[in-house]
Amino acid sequence: MSDRFVVHEHTTPEGVHWDLMLEEGDILTTFRLEQPPQVALDRAVGAVKIFDHPLRFLTYEGPVQKGTGRVKIVDRGTCDLADEGEDVITLELRGTVLQGGFTLVRLEETSWQLAPRQ
Repeated sequence: MSDRFVVHEHTTPEGVHWDLMLEEGDILTTFRLEQPPQVALDRAVGAVKIFDHPLRFLTYEGPVQKGTGRVKIVDRGTCDLADEGEDVITLELRGTVLQGGFTLVRLEETSWQLAPRQ
């Protein structure tokens, strides 16, 4: 059975960022992407592991905390965690933007990189 994923685009007064959220059981493991998800189709994109989110964020769009910005879904679909280790997560994503094999590789404690699998 495949799990689900979603990518949120957050627009705030400070700028724009994207959160990749991967369903794992009853939580969404979340990585903040430094660039839009479509960039990761061709090359590695920096990512930061942030706090987990509840499953309700799979469908959430609207204002962010205290009304300082907005969240919209820019990609969603299913994912298979082909291999999950402490420092490498191998994914198969089937979304509207992110399609195919990807790896998340830990560079430092919370610093990761999302890259297309070769």
